[in-house]
Amino acid sequence: MKMGSKYGAHRVLEPKGLLPQAAQKIDNTMTLYDNEILIDVSALNIDAASFRQLWEEAEGDEERLKDKIKAIVNERGKMQNPVTGSGGMLMGTVAQIGEALKGRDLAVGDRIATLVSLSLTPLSIEAITAVHPAIERVEIKGQAILFESGIYAKLPSDMSENLALAVLDVAGAPAQTARIVKPKDSVLILGAGGKSGMLCAYEAMRRVGPSGNVVGMSRNDRPKDKLLRNKLLHSFFVADAQNPTEVLDKALALNNGEEYDVVINVVNIDGTEMSSILPAKEGGIVYFFSMATSFTRAALGAEGVGKDVTMIIGNGYTKNHADFSIEVIRESEALRNIFETTYL
Repeated sequence: MKMGSKYGAHRVLEPKGLLPQAAQKIDNTMTLYDNEILIDVSALNIDAASFRQLWEEAEGDEERLKDKIKAIVNERGKMQNPVTGSGGMLMGTVAQIGEALKGRDLAVGDRIATLVSLSLTPLSIEAITAVHPAIERVEIKGQAILFESGIYAKLPSDMSENLALAVLDVAGAPAQTARIVKPKDSVLILGAGGKSGMLCAYEAMRRVGPSGNVVGMSRNDRPKDKLLRNKLLHSFFVADAQNPTEVLDKALALNNGEEYDVVINVVNIDGTEMSSILPAKEGGIVYFFSMATSFTRAALGAEGVGKDVTMIIGNGYTKNHADFSIEVIRESEALRNIFETTYL
């Protein structure tokens, strides 16, 4: 074996000189370099925006979806949706560890979830054995490569693997929420009924304290009862996230007519940037965790309405985010019950 680039640049086929995430095609042969880890993959959690686009393109047909995923991987050497540019993450078993990485706290046979995007991960799919549209997951028989710089989490022994995967898939969102939300803040969450939305809501409620206000929005009222019953929000409203004036009017009505200190966007559709920016107060924070976010629309949109807000692009990684988010599920019986009922 031989050493490759720490960041996987040696796997890039075209265009040369890029890193794997930005590349159009990478080498997905499963011959291991000394500083790589080989994984036998059992499941892919497809990014929510990506899965939605692929599912709509397949018109809800599972076989067409499987064919599309396999075609993308065959063409690119990785699971990167050419429309959204996003990927997801995987779960599997460590099959082989390169010689240069054998000092890590990792052993062949360990069950892990990768915490880097499928959009940069060399992947080979032999078969897709099951599709779970409700949780954006596909079960596969295949292999993947984790680079030296790649982060991962060992799957915990005190919860099911599927529960852990559902949490780890969006682990960056609640960890980042804990950083940016302060006592007494008013917080608006767009897409509050999804995995990342509920985790962010829980963390926001913890951080704002008795004098704060956490408001959630969804495109329908299905999540309303579980969010309010389990005290994950103070209040909730239904709106179209692509209609910024509707979102603004309804959001302000639930915050005493005031704009919000923090707005968190975790929706899985595009065109929602202004619905996040308009309700934020001057000097406030807008956190875009959605992979459907357009930097251009956000930057020019904020400029166009004269909003001086700090906009954060969630990169999916915050230091210790895996441990942080697993701890949230351990300490919240309500969230654990919801996740076990909905995402397993």
